[in-house]
Amino acid sequence: MSVHVAPVTSSTIVVAVDVGKTSAVFSVTDAAHHRLVGPSEFAMTGPALVAAAARAAAVVPSTGRVKVGVEAAGHYHRPVLDHRWPDGWEVLELNPAQVAEQRRVQGRRRIKTDVIDLEAITDLVLAGYGRPVADRDVVIGEVSAWAVHRSRRVATRTATKNQLLGQLDRAFPGLTLALSDVLGTKIGRLIAAEFADPGRLAGLGVTRLIRFAATRDLQLRHPVAERLVAAARDALPTRDAVVARRILAADLALLTDLDAQIHSAETELGLLLPRSPYATLTSVPGWGVVRVSNYAAALGDPQRWPGPRQIYRASGLSPMQYESAHKRRDSGISREGSVALRRALIDLGIGLWLNEPAAKDYARGLKERGKHGGIVACALAHRANRIAHALVRDHATYEPTRWA
Repeated sequence: MSVHVAPVTSSTIVVAVDVGKTSAVFSVTDAAHHRLVGPSEFAMTGPALVAAAARAAAVVPSTGRVKVGVEAAGHYHRPVLDHRWPDGWEVLELNPAQVAEQRRVQGRRRIKTDVIDLEAITDLVLAGYGRPVADRDVVIGEVSAWAVHRSRRVATRTATKNQLLGQLDRAFPGLTLALSDVLGTKIGRLIAAEFADPGRLAGLGVTRLIRFAATRDLQLRHPVAERLVAAARDALPTRDAVVARRILAADLALLTDLDAQIHSAETELGLLLPRSPYATLTSVPGWGVVRVSNYAAALGDPQRWPGPRQIYRASGLSPMQYESAHKRRDSGISREGSVALRRALIDLGIGLWLNEPAAKDYARGLKERGKHGGIVACALAHRANRIAHALVRDHATYEPTRWA
């Protein structure tokens, strides 16, 4: 999966670009660190970027090999990467952590200016760093967009449910004692939407409540109906119950909309994933569309990763190690790196842990050796990382005998 990077020679010219939200700064430097252009600022617009590229091209010798180094900056740098640079120019994406480390090497760790960042980008490109930017697979971008959209909606739904429970306790005290999961069941949603006023439910009675649920294609068992009606009769009235019911109705409408958006995102992911490089990962037990899509969104283009070690290290799950004067001291997980990738790997590991026989045996063995849950989860994430990388690399489906 490694990508070829053209070697740096004495004829190499570096176009360094430091991107911001509304503007960017660029410079042009040769292999001997002689500044040919800039630093010069331009607006993040199409004509301004075309003009900046033309200024850079005007000073490039006919025999020059041009490398464009762009520091990753969230999503702001992507238009620069996708720009149609002159033919033969190699566009490289630089990790912001590498640029920060290069500033530290230059003795400027606590000083961050556009000029210093351009110098750091130039030094890194001349040292051979940077990931070549090929034509990105559009499907991967779409999978990432829908997966992130779904994750945001799930987080909003969780927060909304927590707020709903507070309003429900004010509108219908004691309901959660009769029905432990109110918002996670269809019966609970029905009671919250139609009978937030306990007096109305108490007047309806058990038999008519069962009939009412049947008209909504819900089967309500008699003991559950008895508990609900009893809770309604025993409910203590509160002064803010009326306003709580109004807010509850609004939040329930929001919750319904969030459910619809999450379902829509999952439908889109189900259509996109089979067309992506990650399609074969759903052949692994416990790895459904959502789990695999979250991993794909966190990893991006698989071609940018030379191997599973780099992926695992980028997730921040690798233990920290300190060694000096022949003394070594290892510490816990660093938790540096991509949070999204770390969560995705741990989630894949949990999927294996719960569904794959060999992974279950592996986890059981670790527990018998006294390893606690966090270590077991990291070990399963490491296993999942190797499996996922191999399947994507080989475009292969999962074979249990290979990973037993």
